[in-house]
Amino acid sequence: MKIGIIGTGHIGTAFAGHVAKAGYEVIISNRRGPDSLKEIVDQLGGNTRAVTVEEAAKADVVFVSVPFDNLKDALAGLPDWEGRIVIDPTNAIVFLDFKPKDLGGRLSTEVFTDLVPGARVVKAFNTLDAALLAQSPDVAGGKRVIFISGNDHEANKTVKELVKTIGFLPITLGSLDTGGRLQHFGGPLPSHNFVDLPK
Repeated sequence: MKIGIIGTGHIGTAFAGHVAKAGYEVIISNRRGPDSLKEIVDQLGGNTRAVTVEEAAKADVVFVSVPFDNLKDALAGLPDWEGRIVIDPTNAIVFLDFKPKDLGGRLSTEVFTDLVPGARVVKAFNTLDAALLAQSPDVAGGKRVIFISGNDHEANKTVKELVKTIGFLPITLGSLDTGGRLQHFGGPLPSHNFVDLPK
């Protein structure tokens, strides 16, 4: 399975590190172009290479890690997603106040989904900050938790297996309306470091 990553900030790079280490084919991209990513590619190692955003968007699973306010520009002009799985790790935050953005009653993932027509969107990797996400998923004999929500059962299943393969414990919360509401910044799950400890 080929994994494309759009955005190489702290969250995107943390995720890239885990999937590269697990042996996936990883293609990373940003708006500045492949030449700007040589240092990150060297750092990640494994089967990682830098590509254009257009090429990353054609991967089997695409991880879109750009600031929420930049999503529209970052995803503009890309072709129909044709049923590919797109992971949404974004949070709609007013950063100076560290509070949820006013989206007129909509969930951030609803706004995200509108920007990737034809994609099967799965909300995941948004509840941990970048520093924690970059760390080992193994904690005190247990596993750090990644929550998953999505409206497509098979897409959720694929992301769940990916999460397990890179060493985290996946917990599926259901649909975007149900689970996504729990994961939405301002809900009960973001900013908490949940760990499944051995009994």
